[in-house]
Amino acid sequence: MKYADTLRARVEALHAERDALRAEADTLTPDETRDAAACDARADEIVARATAIKDELAAAEARLAELEELEEARVAAASAPTFIRKPDAPAVTDVRTLTRGEARSAAMRKLDEQPDHLVSDANKAHIEKLMSQRSKDIDGDQIARRLLITESDAYRSAFVKGVTQTSPAFTAEEARAIDEFRTMLVGTDNVGGFGVPVVIDPTIIITSGAADAPVLRLARVETITTDEWRGVSSQGVTWSFDAENSAVSNDTPTLAQPNVVAHKAQGFIPYSIEVGMDYPSLAAELGRLLDQGYVDLLASATVTGTGTAQPWGIFTALDANTNVEVVVTTDGAFGAVDIDKVWAALPERYRSRATWLMNVDVENEIRAFGSGTATSRFTVDQTAGGISRLNGRPVAITDYAPLFTGTTGASNILVVGDFSNYVIAQRAGMNLELIPHLFDVTNNRPTGTRGWFAWARVGGDSVNDLGFRLLQNQ
Repeated sequence: MKYADTLRARVEALHAERDALRAEADTLTPDETRDAAACDARADEIVARATAIKDELAAAEARLAELEELEEARVAAASAPTFIRKPDAPAVTDVRTLTRGEARSAAMRKLDEQPDHLVSDANKAHIEKLMSQRSKDIDGDQIARRLLITESDAYRSAFVKGVTQTSPAFTAEEARAIDEFRTMLVGTDNVGGFGVPVVIDPTIIITSGAADAPVLRLARVETITTDEWRGVSSQGVTWSFDAENSAVSNDTPTLAQPNVVAHKAQGFIPYSIEVGMDYPSLAAELGRLLDQGYVDLLASATVTGTGTAQPWGIFTALDANTNVEVVVTTDGAFGAVDIDKVWAALPERYRSRATWLMNVDVENEIRAFGSGTATSRFTVDQTAGGISRLNGRPVAITDYAPLFTGTTGASNILVVGDFSNYVIAQRAGMNLELIPHLFDVTNNRPTGTRGWFAWARVGGDSVNDLGFRLLQNQ
């Protein structure tokens, strides 16, 4: 499917979703199954989603209009002798002088040129959305200009030389591309290193490649161009009934500003000189290696990260808040009654979007609760691949979650809640530097190996602990 067709389908889907929300809002009244508080909560969700749909529609329709204009131009060119020349990509040295609109349009043309096997339609749509944003946390203009420079022929060739050769001889164009990137976009952050080209940069496209990091798939992922993400949270306005002709009570909501600090994540990939000489496609594998290593790191940090110079893992963050902890019925034991207990403790407003997160060892304990009969407390087939749902909500499994030890004393078991209340803030842009010689730690002699040193900035934290419950032994 062409990207334009994908966009048209997305626009239609957004219109349909908006119409459905309007219809639901018109009939949003208390009934036998929903009280006034639930109606208010759902109304807030509808308003928030309607606002988001408006922004998405504006961006998608604007981009679709651009693509349709290009398509009309191509059709006209095919049916008439008029020659329409494709706009030239701006020279690297001209990127700095472009307006925001010119930079975005040029970046989108460059993105559309990328082959599907390198950048999927989903990734193209994601990068386009990032380039359209402008807030206190992210400036999409920086990503657009980063794409224009790092995806230029001169910068790409310089990047390959820089990460495969110890003393690369850059052409004049390559040297200008490197200097322009460092000067315009990142200042002192990247002196001596190279910014990873946007279309293989895990910090920009990671949302579509998080198969091995469950929390990354569940959480709210915010790409930022600053060092810290700042949000605004509130429990909502408290309404009241007041007497006739009397002043309304003070129902001012309490606002909080949660923040997520981006910490430096770093990785090192050593390789022998022989591999560098005999493996011509080594540089082509770099994107896959960086992506997998980065995902593995986040898979661990987002579950049990300590919050000290690294993200707060969801288990660690909740373990510090006694208001969201639920203790098992019997110390050192874990039974079906505890599933009901932690589920009942989760506030109603979060249950409809809740997900269970646990270790496969805990999942096995739950599978053993039932016998597979119609009268079982849990009717889970022991021969099935695993538990897909509990209380109607999905179950996510990760080996980084705590094991069930069966011993008395403090230990965490599982988490359940709405993971949109856990924010991962990652600063756009991963950087890479070649270490030309590695030395033996005992005699300080060269080992005949080199290494790639990569670094990025990412943080994670629960911004609303009350949206979760942590089941633990105590």
